Amino acid sequence: MPTGAKARLFVAVDVPAAVRERLCGWARAAAAGLRSESADARRSLRLLDPDSLHLTLCFLGSRPVEEIAAIGRALEACPAHLDELSLGAPLWLPRARPRALAVAVHDEEGNLARLHAAMTEVISAATAWEPQRARFRAHITVARTRAVRDRARRSPAGGGEGSPLAPTPAIRFTAEFVTLYRSWLAPGGSTYEALRSCRLVPAGR
Repeated sequence: MPTGAKARLFVAVDVPAAVRERLCGWARAAAAGLRSESADARRSLRLLDPDSLHLTLCFLGSRPVEEIAAIGRALEACPAHLDELSLGAPLWLPRARPRALAVAVHDEEGNLARLHAAMTEVISAATAWEPQRARFRAHITVARTRAVRDRARRSPAGGGEGSPLAPTPAIRFTAEFVTLYRSWLAPGGSTYEALRSCRLVPAGR
């Protein structure tokens, strides 16, 4: 590996396969509904494959490859406690100029936010990474888009009368692993390489 090489990295909670499949089915139906309304309802909405779906905890961006080992050790040292999660409403993100269609994830006990904070602390302590100050919003991205029409931007939650998006599946699930991933960029979309995983345990154990 050449000196100065960089890797695009992120840490994510792995979503069970059955949940990913259900989310992809919902995304296909949502995209079909947008297309059926009018030709300007969307531009280049690209659905993600089930294998690409995850819940990002920390996006690290482009980091020196020498940091990967330290990040992996920090991941394993971090208390990884998490209880049952549930899917929420659809989201266009970011809200001002949406580039992605996502589904919110709810954590009634707040352990997901605490896990995010703990991961942020241990990774920043182990490397030179400086986390962004943006508020953590748990979600799973299901599609990416260059633009959406104004009506979709005004009504991102779905489920209401005249809304362009149907309600998301009512699913509760338990995640088993949190993983450090490397993202490989390509014209057809990114692919993700798992570098190190840590098993999640129920909170309180």
